[in-house]
Amino acid sequence: MKHIILLGDGMADHSVERLGGKTLLQYANTPVMDQLAKAGRCGRLLTVPEGFSPGSEVANTTILGYDMNKVFEGRGPLEAASIGYEMQPGDLAIRCNIITLADGKIKNHHGGHLTTEQGDVLIKYLNQHLGNDHIQFITGIQYRHLLVIKGGNKYVDCAPPHDHPGEDWRSLLPKAIDDSPLTIDDLPLTIDHYSAEQTASLLIELILKSQELLAQHPFNIERVKQGKDPANSIWPWSGGYRPQMQTLMEMYPQIKRGDVISAVDLIKGIGRYAGLQSIPVEGATGLANTNYEGKAQAAIEALRRDDFVFVHVEASDEAGHDGDLDLKIRTIEDFDRRIVAPIYEAVQHIDEPVCIAVLPDHPTPVELRIHVAEPVPFLFWHPGIEPDQVQAFDEVSCVNGSYGLLKYQEFMNELMAINE
Repeated sequence: MKHIILLGDGMADHSVERLGGKTLLQYANTPVMDQLAKAGRCGRLLTVPEGFSPGSEVANTTILGYDMNKVFEGRGPLEAASIGYEMQPGDLAIRCNIITLADGKIKNHHGGHLTTEQGDVLIKYLNQHLGNDHIQFITGIQYRHLLVIKGGNKYVDCAPPHDHPGEDWRSLLPKAIDDSPLTIDDLPLTIDHYSAEQTASLLIELILKSQELLAQHPFNIERVKQGKDPANSIWPWSGGYRPQMQTLMEMYPQIKRGDVISAVDLIKGIGRYAGLQSIPVEGATGLANTNYEGKAQAAIEALRRDDFVFVHVEASDEAGHDGDLDLKIRTIEDFDRRIVAPIYEAVQHIDEPVCIAVLPDHPTPVELRIHVAEPVPFLFWHPGIEPDQVQAFDEVSCVNGSYGLLKYQEFMNELMAINE
C-alpha cells in the first residue's frame, strides 16, 4: 500500500453568517472530497499539542507523526533546512518576514505579497547594511526569509505577524522569556553568545533599523507612489537551534522512500529533516495563483516511483489571513478540482493500491484572520475500504466519522496501519 497526504493549509474554518451559517468547506463545491468522504472513513484531528501555538510548523510536523515536545525548535531551523543553510553549533535561525506597517499597526504579514525576486532584492540590501560576522539575512521565498544570529538565545517571545493583523506593532516587539545564559551544551566556548535580554534587544534594533532602510529603498518609494503596500519592516519570529529528528523511514518501516511537494520553505524544511525528497514545481507560489496542475502531476509521478508523498497547498491559509471570503472559497474549490480530482483519478491506474488522506493542518477562520488550535476534519480512502456514515467532507460532517477525535501522532499511526 502506498500513501499520499493531500493537505490544504488553513482550509478549515468557522460557520459564517454570510454563508447561511455554513463553514467554507460546507459552502464550497467540493464533489471529489465529498465523494472520498462518502466512500472512505473520516474523523477529526487535533494537530496542535497543548502549550504550542497553532502554527503550520507545529501542525504539519505533528501530522507527520512527530512528538513536538521532543523535536520542536521553532520555524526558523525548518526554513534554514529548506533554503539549504547548514546550521552550525550556536546558530539561532529565525523566520524573518518582510511585512507592511501602517498607522502604527501591522497591516499585513507579507509586504503586499512580494515575489521572491522582490524579496531577494530587499533581503540582500538589508544584509549589506545590517549583516556582519554574527548576523546574516538569507533569502527564502516571497516574503518568507531567514535571519541567523550566531550565538543568539532562543528564549525570546516573538509574535507571529500573521496572528496580529491590525494590532499595534510596538506592543508586539520581542521580549526575553528567560534571561539565563545558554549552557555549554548549547554553544561551544569559542563562540560568544547573547543572553535572552540581549537577543531581544538586538532583534528590536534590527526591526527599527530595517524600517529606516526599507523606507529609503527605491522599490518602496515606487510602491508608495503607486498606492501599493510598501514592504517596510522585517519581523523576526519562531527562532530555534538545529532540531534532532528521526526520518520517517526510521519511524515507519512501511515507508521506503518519500517526497514532499510544497511552495513553502517551512514545509520543505520539515520534509528534509523527515528524510523526504523535495520535488520542485515550476509556478508553485504558495498563493491562489499557484500551479495546481503541476503539483498534482508531480505527485502522480512520485507515487509511481515512491511509496509516500506529502502534498501541501498554502493558498487557503493566505486567503484566510487576508480575510478574503470569496478567494478562500475559490482556493478550496481549486484544491478539490485541481489537486484531489486528478490524483484520485490517477491512483486508480497505479499497479499498487494507494491510500489517500485529505485534511487541513489547522483552521484559519476568514473572519478572524489567524490560526486557531481546533480540530480539523480528515478522511482516509483506499480501494476496498469499508465506509462509515459520513456523506461530505467538512468540519461538521466529520464529527460523525468512525475515527472519532484523534490526537497528534495518532493520525500518522492510523494512516501507516493501512498497509494491506
